[in-house]
Amino acid sequence: MATVLCMDARDLPHDPSELFSEMHVVTLPMVTRFRGITERELMVVKGPAGWAEFSPFVEYQVDEASRWLRATVEAATTEFPTPVRDTVRINATVPACPAHEVGGILGRFPGAEVVKVKIAARGLASVEEDLERVSAVLKLSSARIRLDANGAYSVSEAANAMRRFSDLPGFVERAEYIEQPCARVEDLAAVREQVEGVRIAADESIRKTEDPLRVAQLGAADHIVVKVQPLGGVRAAIRVVKECGLPATVSSALESSVGLSAGVALAASLEDESAAGLGTAALLSADVVTNPLRAHGGVLPVGRVEPSQNLLEKYRAQPARAEWWVRRLHACWARLLEGRECLVS
Repeated sequence: MATVLCMDARDLPHDPSELFSEMHVVTLPMVTRFRGITERELMVVKGPAGWAEFSPFVEYQVDEASRWLRATVEAATTEFPTPVRDTVRINATVPACPAHEVGGILGRFPGAEVVKVKIAARGLASVEEDLERVSAVLKLSSARIRLDANGAYSVSEAANAMRRFSDLPGFVERAEYIEQPCARVEDLAAVREQVEGVRIAADESIRKTEDPLRVAQLGAADHIVVKVQPLGGVRAAIRVVKECGLPATVSSALESSVGLSAGVALAASLEDESAAGLGTAALLSADVVTNPLRAHGGVLPVGRVEPSQNLLEKYRAQPARAEWWVRRLHACWARLLEGRECLVS
């Protein structure tokens, strides 16, 4: 099994097929609508160190998607960092669903002691539905709670919404943080100054920016959320956590169990034991591995997984979609070849 200490663009072969011995595109059905989709398209590849995933969302352009490919190259060519624990605690994830669906969704995350709830699907216009959803979580579970607004609010809307949530019985006592209430880092800082009692976490301001450290520099958040593929790999994410100097939650990008295993490797390598948002295999009704990475007792095991050839065939994407992914892979590969920096270190 090969281990590469540093690979830069000059070490990459001209064609990805020279590095990856297998490449498969699959379409996995989901349990419920999440992030506006009901099925997850992705690619899994086999490299010298094992299987890896390439799954930037379809709307992402080459500049952003190529960062995800850096993570794929890392996972396919290197061993992950040495873990400091054998299991990783996870949070439950409740999408922007009607309140009556909350109980069924929570049931897919047995043992989870933290629940993350998606809010602000239509900004402040959806606050009444959001309040019902959060209220249902508070009533049906004794877990601590996180909210995720995906940057949908303005500063004033965020302050308004957070006051409304804080009025719910038990919310303030059980709230860990609200994730990315506003899109701009400066607005996060403003909300953090204006609103007391609820901590602010940064997600998109970490993974969708050229300068993830700016959040810490501006004092814009109390907490950060890091994801392996969007940040370019496990080691890149570790560097961001160390340089930001803030508590960190590792979260998924709605990957299959192959991609989730890299997230688990990251979470297991950090001293911070914050419950990770890596239980999202529970939102898929199918996976590429026989035993999906689903939590038991609220925890996931650390270790690589291997896809089932039968499942890769069963969920193989339609030819036109597979061709689209291959073209995308080559476009992102070409972007990596243009660089000169270390891809894996």
